[in-house]
Amino acid sequence: MRQLAFCEYCMNENEYIIHKKSKLSILNGEEISYIAKEAFCNTCNNEIFVSDVCDYNLNSLYDEYRKLHNIISVEAIKYIMFKYSINEEALSLLLGWKSNALRRYLEGDIPTVSNSDILNKIYDNANYYSIILQTNKERINIIDYNKSRQAVKKILDSVEIEEKLDKVIKYILIRCEDLTSSALQKLLYYVQGFYYMFMDDFIFAEDCEATADGPVYRSVAERYEKFGYKKINRDILDSEKLKLEDAERNIVESVIKFYGCYSGKILKQMTQNEAPWILSRTRDKNDVEDDNINVVIEKNLISVYFKGIKVKYNIMDLMDIQKYSIDLISKISM
Repeated sequence: MRQLAFCEYCMNENEYIIHKKSKLSILNGEEISYIAKEAFCNTCNNEIFVSDVCDYNLNSLYDEYRKLHNIISVEAIKYIMFKYSINEEALSLLLGWKSNALRRYLEGDIPTVSNSDILNKIYDNANYYSIILQTNKERINIIDYNKSRQAVKKILDSVEIEEKLDKVIKYILIRCEDLTSSALQKLLYYVQGFYYMFMDDFIFAEDCEATADGPVYRSVAERYEKFGYKKINRDILDSEKLKLEDAERNIVESVIKFYGCYSGKILKQMTQNEAPWILSRTRDKNDVEDDNINVVIEKNLISVYFKGIKVKYNIMDLMDIQKYSIDLISKISM
């Protein structure tokens, strides 16, 4: 697509090119180094003003300032609002700020250090937010309060469930390079199945769904869809508390060794050749090709199936799960 802007030297609208360079600017009395863009007219080669470039440079400067001072990002503020089901005005009032405070931050204004610290703590700690919500509930209307209260209750009830998923995700991310979200979902499914095979219990309390893309953990998918694969992975990798027990780690490691070598596309085919996915997709409707069917894969289907393959393939230890993966890949390759 052609990039056009008005050149004051040529007095005409011309195409331009972009160069990036390191730049120093003063913000709040402090010299900040950041990566900026410059636009040059293709006709006369002079630097010209382009509003989009100016906006990019301002955002780049502000982002670098935020990083240097641990100021909360716009994306993190959006996540807070999504996480606790509260709008920008209600959250501003709840925190005792002006009603437009959060809107200004979302539009690019930099929060004060004290306000940023409060938001960062809310981002990390649902219990902290819950106390604020209860203490200051008279500052917002009852509808906003009830909506946010329900969200907080759901979060607090599911913290342990989500944390276990995140522990496994963190270990997989550390051990696997260039992993797609689709491949990650299938590896989580196999961790669930093989953990039950050896431990007679499920590592995840959450059920997965039989989607057109294979088994999917809905809470994981929604987080990635809302805030992006890179951001969620970074948050998980940065968390020091997400550590697996020895037995959990050994099983996850074996799944990575024998299944992590395959692409998301191959893993999808593998899971779609197994009874838990097939039976779940056909349980309520006959049309297994209907992409809109997203039904829960009942845990009893997973337990029966993986106990069955343990017997069929004479799986005695973790190394033996390779027998099943080899047979399964041979079937989908035929």
